Order: sequence, then structure tokens, then C-alpha cells
Amino acid sequence: MTPTIVFLLLPLLLLPEVRTKEYEFVPIEIKVVNSVKDTPAETFGASVVKGGILLGAMRRLMSSNIGFKFSIQEDEHFGPFLESVNGLSGSDRDHTYWELLVKTPTGETIRLDAGIGCYVPKAHEQIILNFNKW
Repeated sequence: MTPTIVFLLLPLLLLPEVRTKEYEFVPIEIKVVNSVKDTPAETFGASVVKGGILLGAMRRLMSSNIGFKFSIQEDEHFGPFLESVNGLSGSDRDHTYWELLVKTPTGETIRLDAGIGCYVPKAHEQIILNFNKW
């Protein structure tokens, strides 16, 4: 390709319409449960990019809903670690942590073997963030 053609095509690559990819979103629910104290659970409607990770859905939910917030801590070996949800943090001293569960559309509840940075939710799953003791 000649330098003139590259120069003429470069502005097209910079236009938002050319770079923007349309994503398909699938619906999920995020349920926040506190198994340590008997408090009412909170359920939030959310969506995730088809094939996208749970962390992305949680970030999108946090930016659009003032009733949901969370923090993570990055681990160099295992990626993002869920540290707190709605101001409640896990504690080594109190032996508490955030357990990640998923309730499938068939009603089966399973413990996730991947973290929020790796798990890819499927349509109509309910992600359960369960504050629990070990």
C-alpha cells in the first residue's frame, strides 16, 4: 500500500462509527446475600456481553445503580479478588469472605470454580455473591 493511500485511510480508522463494535448483551441477575447475619438479600437486574466476564457486568451495574458497589484487589497470580460488596468486606480475623455461586436457569446452585475476572455468565443465570464464614 502506498503512503498516500495509508494517509487517506487513516482518518477512517479514527472515526467512532468505524471502530465501534456492536455487542450482544444477555440478561443475568446479581443477588447479594449475607449468610453471616440474617439480612434481606438484594437482587439486581444486570447484563453481560455475550461471552464477556462477570467483572464487566458488575462494573456496568455499579456505574448504573447507586445501590450496588464493590471493590476488588488484584492478585498477580489469580487476578481480581472480590474484596467488598456494598461496603461489607471479608476478613481473615473474622473468617469471612465473599463466596461466588451461580443458580442456573434449571434451578441448580453451584459454587464457581473461577473468579469474577474469569467466569463467563450465561443468559438468565443468577450470580449469588454470598457473604459467608469459613
